[in-house]
Amino acid sequence: MRNLFKAFTFGFVLLCLLAPAGAAEERPTLLFSYEVLNFDIHKIDPAKLPYDRRVELTEAARRSELPEILGLLQIAPEKISTLLMPGGYKLETNASLQSAMEVDNETADRFAASLGYVFRQWSVLVTDFAPEGAGDTAYGVVTFDHPVGAADAAAFFRHAASVNPALGEGFTAFDEEMFFLNVTDAQGKPYSGVSDEIFLADLGKAAASFKDAKVEVTGSGRADARFVENDWKASPDGDDYAKVLGMDLVGRLKPVRTRYDAALAEALK
Repeated sequence: MRNLFKAFTFGFVLLCLLAPAGAAEERPTLLFSYEVLNFDIHKIDPAKLPYDRRVELTEAARRSELPEILGLLQIAPEKISTLLMPGGYKLETNASLQSAMEVDNETADRFAASLGYVFRQWSVLVTDFAPEGAGDTAYGVVTFDHPVGAADAAAFFRHAASVNPALGEGFTAFDEEMFFLNVTDAQGKPYSGVSDEIFLADLGKAAASFKDAKVEVTGSGRADARFVENDWKASPDGDDYAKVLGMDLVGRLKPVRTRYDAALAEALK
């Protein structure tokens, strides 16, 4: 995880992750993984939107809507560090945002729900890589011999899924590293449908058989990870997120979402 520490330069990230468990009980450092484009809801044809353009649109949201969300939640901007990196979900590699901050779990869920609500995301992944307990989610780290670009990430993502479709659920990239998490549901069952042992073993097989670049599995561990999510088909106005946010905050976030929708539609013309 050396590049995860290196990527987020704020001192509190490293200090919290290396602190004794008792020191981080109430305010762990959490990682929020999310996108700002929803190809279905935003009516975007992915074949017509090059990756570089996705990066531009994601960076615009990071500079505009993200500060508004933090302001409404009364989170000081200096308390959070956000990077734009390749990310993957359901075999699709996209520009994604990775935000890290030291925060209590209740505020974390409200922040995640706010992101999902404004950007119309199916889910936002919240991860604690230094859990107080054993951790409910196994993860593996694949390391390249160079920084991971979108093409690198997409190629390995597809290859890993060809070894085991469970590996096509998602990934997060930082510098030379790709993190693959076997996230579990509320009952402790992996969404991937495979055990942690198989998940990590097949990740190793994927790294060993990948021909496009030199890669290796350099580590594994356990984290606490959860999705904060909304089913946009069943709840087209984001009702699942609203349950987490409360109607007062929803009322203040809705204009942000409306402005974002309009700005995105204009940018895509």
